[in-house]
Amino acid sequence: MGSGKTALVAALCRSLAGDLALAVVTNDIYTTEDADFLRQAGVLAGERIVAVETGCCPHTAIRDDIGANLEAVEGLEERLAPLDLVLVESGGDNLTATFSRGLVDRQIFVLDVAGGDKVPRKGGPGVTGADLLVVNKVDLAPAVRADLAVMARDAAARRGGGPVVFCSLTDDPAAGAVTSWVRAQLAVPPG
Repeated sequence: MGSGKTALVAALCRSLAGDLALAVVTNDIYTTEDADFLRQAGVLAGERIVAVETGCCPHTAIRDDIGANLEAVEGLEERLAPLDLVLVESGGDNLTATFSRGLVDRQIFVLDVAGGDKVPRKGGPGVTGADLLVVNKVDLAPAVRADLAVMARDAAARRGGGPVVFCSLTDDPAAGAVTSWVRAQLAVPPG
């Protein structure tokens, strides 16, 4: 079980596709599993979802060697123009995961409550540097004895006031707060 990145991408697609021209690029090492999940869920037409099989750590393909991802994004833009938003999802869970600003304008970093309330305190570039930190699966907090107040305190301290959203896609399948943040970002020019 992952942090819920693909489920969050699906929720964003469902929430935004009525108003925006969207596409998605997923990253996995040797599979197209995340893209297949999105296609099967019917969140967008299949041609709007492209899988990048990185053949290496997906974080390398979003940070250091972004060529395959740029090619996927550019291909989508060529075929489906005009696009309002392309979501690029990285596979794997790692506190050091960051996206190259040559690839994305904004980064959302997703943490899973099941990792424990210590995770925001550990920091890392994903926690500290992402434009939005999402603490996901808050409905699981009681089951894993995670203290959401501790997570909120530590996330605020690590992020220096940067935005943090606590969510549960079980309780809010539309990811309302994240969707609102994305809409607000689209009103702001990149960079």
